[in-house]
Amino acid sequence: MSDRTAALELDTVSKQFGETLAVSELTLRLERGSFLGLLGRNGAGKTTSINMATGLLRPTSGSVHVLGLDVCEHPIDVKRRIGVMPQDDSLLDYLTASQFLRFVGGVHRLDRETIDLRSREIFETLDLDAPKGALIRDFSYGMKKKLALGAALIHGPELLFLDEPFEGIDPVTSVTIRTILGSLKSKGVTIVMSSHVLEIVERLCDSLAIIDKGRLLAYGTLSDLRERHGEFGSLEGLFLSLMGGAKPGELSWL
Repeated sequence: MSDRTAALELDTVSKQFGETLAVSELTLRLERGSFLGLLGRNGAGKTTSINMATGLLRPTSGSVHVLGLDVCEHPIDVKRRIGVMPQDDSLLDYLTASQFLRFVGGVHRLDRETIDLRSREIFETLDLDAPKGALIRDFSYGMKKKLALGAALIHGPELLFLDEPFEGIDPVTSVTIRTILGSLKSKGVTIVMSSHVLEIVERLCDSLAIIDKGRLLAYGTLSDLRERHGEFGSLEGLFLSLMGGAKPGELSWL
């Protein structure tokens, strides 16, 4: 029987959509306080894996434990202890930013004073400056991403899932977010981040999981992976090697 003290444990997890096998027998264990970079090409199964780990999708087979709890058996208890920043705009478009954070904070049983105090700090730190009364539906993509991050953080989660958190974010706020994530890790918060920005992953993450076509190709620290798969200098070199290299990048008519 496996030890349930890990922050995240996936045991031979698979997810099938009709005839498509999106994730195939994914197994990994993440210790508390770790910062995992989840890498893969578009359609590799990263978001599906995150959705199963956070209880948004039920695995076709296998089991997922978060902070010692079976996600399928204890979905509410798990959701109270984690923060999730999804890749898509899963926000309530007809609320203002303040109303949305009050809603999320209320779901996590925070009192109104705490919610408003933390909301003001989120707005200031992330430079989330929306016109008074503006609805989320009218926000830019980057503003929506910032708000989604704020909602994931407002209750002080033990485990944070971030799906492409730097996509659409301006360079200044990107530095702020990197600082926030570094601070969270130093305080023992476990972080799982999916990103295509390999330089940021290499800078922030202490462990990596590389998947392709739903299968785990490599898992461990960057130094461990270099020892196992050869010395490539950068994470980009290692990633391209595991993916079989890049296409020539030429179009016949250009």
